[in-house]
Amino acid sequence: MPTENSQPAPAQEYPDGSYAWYMLGVLVVVYVLNFVDRQLLAILAPDLKRDLGISDSDFGFLYGTAFGVFYALFGIPLGKLADRWLRVRLLTLGLGLWSLMTALSGLSRNFTQLALARVGVGIGEATLSPCAYSLIGDYFPPQRRATALGIYSTGLYIGSGVALYVGGTIVGEWNAAFPKGTAPLGLAGWQAALLMVGLPGLLVALWVATLREPLRGRLDSDPASLEADGSPWPEFFRDLADIVPPFTLLGAARRGSSAFVAHLGVFAFAAFAVWSAVALLGDPAQWIAFGVGCYAVASWLSALRFRDPAAFSALFRSAPFVGVTIGYALVSFVGYANIGFAPLYAIQELHAAPQDAAFMLGGIGALGGAAGVVLGGLAADRIARGGRHSRRVGLVIFTATGTMLLHAAMYSAPSLPVYYVTAMAMVLCMSATLGGASGTIVNIVPPTLRGTAAAAFLLGTNLIGLALGPYAAGRLSAAFGDLGLGLTALTAAWPLTLIALVAAFRGLPRSAASPAISAPWSKRRR
Repeated sequence: MPTENSQPAPAQEYPDGSYAWYMLGVLVVVYVLNFVDRQLLAILAPDLKRDLGISDSDFGFLYGTAFGVFYALFGIPLGKLADRWLRVRLLTLGLGLWSLMTALSGLSRNFTQLALARVGVGIGEATLSPCAYSLIGDYFPPQRRATALGIYSTGLYIGSGVALYVGGTIVGEWNAAFPKGTAPLGLAGWQAALLMVGLPGLLVALWVATLREPLRGRLDSDPASLEADGSPWPEFFRDLADIVPPFTLLGAARRGSSAFVAHLGVFAFAAFAVWSAVALLGDPAQWIAFGVGCYAVASWLSALRFRDPAAFSALFRSAPFVGVTIGYALVSFVGYANIGFAPLYAIQELHAAPQDAAFMLGGIGALGGAAGVVLGGLAADRIARGGRHSRRVGLVIFTATGTMLLHAAMYSAPSLPVYYVTAMAMVLCMSATLGGASGTIVNIVPPTLRGTAAAAFLLGTNLIGLALGPYAAGRLSAAFGDLGLGLTALTAAWPLTLIALVAAFRGLPRSAASPAISAPWSKRRR
C-alpha cells in the first residue's frame, strides 16, 4: 500500500488498454464539471448585471480575473505537487473544493461575496489539469498523447456548452415558477443555478477517488529513477510561500541580500504599475488582482531559478515551451472574451431570446469544441509521427490564425443565423488550436515535469487569457459604446501570437533524429 509520498504498485498492474480509456473517460466527466462551474456566469450575465448593479467591466472581472488570477497562481504549487504526490488524491480534494465554492457562490448577495467565492473556485480547479496531464502521460504512449489530451479537452467545450444550456434553463424555469419575492430563501434564478450545478460535484469527487494511480514515467524511462524522495509537503509549502505576498519577501531574504533587493524592486515596480493603471482606468479590484498575479509569478520564477535550475531551464529557457505557452495564451485572450460575451452579444445586439441563445451557443460550444479539439489532437499526432514536433506547432499557427479571423467575422455578422454559423467555425478552429498546443507541451518536457509544465502552460492561458481577455472586452465595449467593436478589437493580439508560435516552431527539430526537449532560445542547426 503506497504512502502519501511513495509511488504506487508496479506498472504492470496498470495496463494500457481498457482501463486507460476508462480513466480518460472519468477525467472528461470531471473536466465537463470544471467548465460548467467555471462558465456558468456567461449565461447569467444579464441577471447578474441587473441584480448586483454591475457594469460590463465588473462582469469581466467576476468572470475572468477573480477566477483566473488565483487559478493561475495556485496552479503553480499544485502542479509541482502533482509531480510529487498522489495525483488521484489531489484531484479528489480539488474537485470537492471547487464544487463546494460553486454552490456557495449561489448564496452570494453582493459583488464582493461572489468575487471571493470565484477565488475559491479558481483555487480548487487549479488541481485538475496538472493532475490530468500527468496521469494521461503515464497511461498513454507518446504517439497517442495528443489524441488522448484532445479527447480530455473535449470536456472544456462540452462543459461550456452544458453550462449555457443548463444555466439558461434553470434561470428561466426558476424565475417562471417563483416570481420575485416568492422563491425559497429569497434566491434569484442565477443563485439557484449556481447551487444546482455545484453540489453534484461532491458526489463525482467520490468516484474520482476510486481511480488507480499509475507509476510515474513508466512509458518514458526507468520508473525507478522517478521515485519521490521524502514527503512532498515541505516543498509544497515552500512553493506556496514563493507566490503568496508578503511571504515572498521572506523567501527572497533566505536566498541572499541581492535577491531580497531585487525582489523589493519587483514589488515596487508592480505597485507603481497597479497605481498607474487604477489612476488611468479605474477598476481597482481588476488591477490589484492582476498586479498581485504578475508579482507572484515573478516571485515564483525567481525562486524556481534558485532552487531548481534544471526545471527552470527545461521550461523557461526552452523556446518551444515558452513560445507555445505565450502563443496559446494570446489565442485564449480572444477565446475567453468570446466565450464570456457571446451570449450577451446575441441577446443585446442581435435580439435573441436568452434561452434560444443558450441552446444555440451551448450546442455550438459543446459539439464544435469537442470535434475541433479531438480532430486537432488527431491531426497533430498524425503529422508529427516520428518525433517531428515542429509540425504540431505548424498546425497551431494555422488554426490560431483562423481563430482570430473568424472571431472578427462573428462580430460583424448581419444576422443571428450568420452569427451562429461563424461561431461554429470559430469554435472549431479555437479548439483545434488547444489540441495541437497541449499535445506539443506534453511531448516536449520530461515526464517528471509534466504537472509543472501543465501548470505553467495554464498560467499563461489564465493570467493573460482569462484575467485580461473578458475584462478588456468589457472595457473596450464601454469605451467604444459598442460591444461588437470592443470584442473585435481584441484581434490586435494576432501579430504577437504569430511571433511567439514562429519562435516555438523554429526551436523544434524538423527531423525525428534531433532531440525535442528543452530547445534553447537560439536557432537550431539542422
